[in-house]
Amino acid sequence: MSLITIILFFLYTWGLGFTATRFIKNSDNFLERNLMRVGIGLGIFPVLTVILNLFHIPLDWKIFFSFSLIIPIISLILLIKNKQIKFPQKLKVTKSTIFILVVLLLFLATFFMYHKGAFAYPYLENDDPWEHAKGIKYVSIEKTAETPQTEGKLRFFGYLDPYPPGYEVLMGVLHQTSPSLNWTMKFFNALIISLGIIFFYFFARTFIGDRKKALFSTFVLATIPCYLSHFIWAHSLIPTLFLVAMYSLERIKFDKKWIIPGILVIAGICLTHMLQPIKLAILFFLYFIIKSIFQKKFLKTEFFTIVGGYLLSFLWWAFKWNDMWGVRLKGYFGDQGVQIAQEGGFKLTKKILTSLPKIFSAEGGTATRAYSFNDFFIAKSQNMINNPIGIGIAISILTVLGLIYMIFKFKPLAEKRNHWLAISLAWFIFLFLFVNSVTFHLPIGFGAFRMWMLLAIPISLLASQGAWFLITLGKKIKINKSIILIILIIGILLTSGYQKYSVNTAIWPPGKSWVSYDELNGWSWMKDNLPIDTQVYSYSDSARVLGFDKFACVWCEDFINYNQDVIEKNITNVHQWLKTNKYEYLIFSGKDFKRFGRTYGEENATTMLNQRINEATAMPNKFKLVHQTQGFILFKIL
Repeated sequence: MSLITIILFFLYTWGLGFTATRFIKNSDNFLERNLMRVGIGLGIFPVLTVILNLFHIPLDWKIFFSFSLIIPIISLILLIKNKQIKFPQKLKVTKSTIFILVVLLLFLATFFMYHKGAFAYPYLENDDPWEHAKGIKYVSIEKTAETPQTEGKLRFFGYLDPYPPGYEVLMGVLHQTSPSLNWTMKFFNALIISLGIIFFYFFARTFIGDRKKALFSTFVLATIPCYLSHFIWAHSLIPTLFLVAMYSLERIKFDKKWIIPGILVIAGICLTHMLQPIKLAILFFLYFIIKSIFQKKFLKTEFFTIVGGYLLSFLWWAFKWNDMWGVRLKGYFGDQGVQIAQEGGFKLTKKILTSLPKIFSAEGGTATRAYSFNDFFIAKSQNMINNPIGIGIAISILTVLGLIYMIFKFKPLAEKRNHWLAISLAWFIFLFLFVNSVTFHLPIGFGAFRMWMLLAIPISLLASQGAWFLITLGKKIKINKSIILIILIIGILLTSGYQKYSVNTAIWPPGKSWVSYDELNGWSWMKDNLPIDTQVYSYSDSARVLGFDKFACVWCEDFINYNQDVIEKNITNVHQWLKTNKYEYLIFSGKDFKRFGRTYGEENATTMLNQRINEATAMPNKFKLVHQTQGFILFKIL
């Protein structure tokens, strides 16, 4: 664990948040004021990343540290100079503070769950995190979000350039002061998701106007299975920043200058992912339209906050237009897509528009499928790992009760103070429909399985109204409110919380590319027994080298050129290249046979690889066998 990096994370985010809100009316509550500064700073980080990158300023942790603390330090100096620093005579514990402390306990419980699950195994789960490891390592060393351009190579990383760089740069900067890439990714991914619990409470309290309902909603969000897992991918940051953006929009009613952090955080969302901002744009505008109707006026500040955030994000997209569409269109139209992108103008726009039905098909998304009643109502202890599905019996019943309340209390809903219920309902309808894009045979879709994490937000809000509806009914038959709440909490923990905990603390699979667990065990042995950043060469699995805390320069031109046909080179040639490039170890593993089998045929690839292994074994003066399992051989380069 790197304690200094944890401290720096909060200094970066709090400092940027303080800078953006220094001259704005903040909450009177000390905890809310400073915790939300962390959230706002987290949203600003991707924007600062892009600005620095555009001006070719190194993405170095010292640069971010300096930008984060300039304004806080100046403010502190001015306070000291003007003798305006005041220390409270008595520490007052108010009801508001007690509620926040309960939220912090929910945050700690959530973080404990995600942290325990993430570190239950030494590897990175599934496939996405291994790809993220490459981009994060690149940023940490090269200190840029621009990837090198080599003839015939459009990109080197799945989630960096022209993919929005927010998530990988954040992790890359953190990795600059944290030796272990593996630990950095697991720890801070879990932390970011867990911080969303805190940000949700402050948003919900401002949105609903009732801290009791806000606290109950926060408890629901913390326990609902479909609200994120500890899976490592850029999506982890999206709902967290959405909650911070919504808090900023809600604070505009207290001070219009909240437009500044609001724009910055919304831009930060757009600079973290390519497609999620489209879904969130619909949620933002549903919020704006419905709230404008309730206020009976066009809410200009909220409108310009939303639009301004999306426009600011074009700092990145404008410079990445050709690269972005060249890469993306190639995925849909092959090599012709690159030519389409280069044509630009109306031809490109026309092609993009005509391709939208394919991009946004109802079946889009790797795990999208039709869902049944049980998929929602019955939470399961075995689930998807990237985005679990399911709500649970108790939360489902409370959500239905919340909807029933809205039907029977239609007139009170028209009151200005109840705008949150109408907005939550609109969010729920939109997200529920598109979670079921295949089920309902919709003409378009937004990657249904990735909509679950967003659906959890309106469900948590509506469930609180369902709980209060139940409490109201209980009063009529003289059942104590505390008894009802205790029953509800136990019911939610048993039908949702337990299942979520089980999924998130289970041993997750390492991905489809592994040939066997013996192979995986060999890699895990290497992680535990070789020093961090030891240079290790793998014939086919460089992302795994990085994910297991070792180093290979996967983006270096020499590496790319040499690695293309390395199987054809004799082991003496390989040894010479490895020594020249200061590699200390060489790996042969099961994936080598899969990689080269696709190019040379399985039989030829097996023969060639076995020949290289035999050559290395026959040269004890150049290769020393260090560790071997079925499917994994590790040689030390002498």
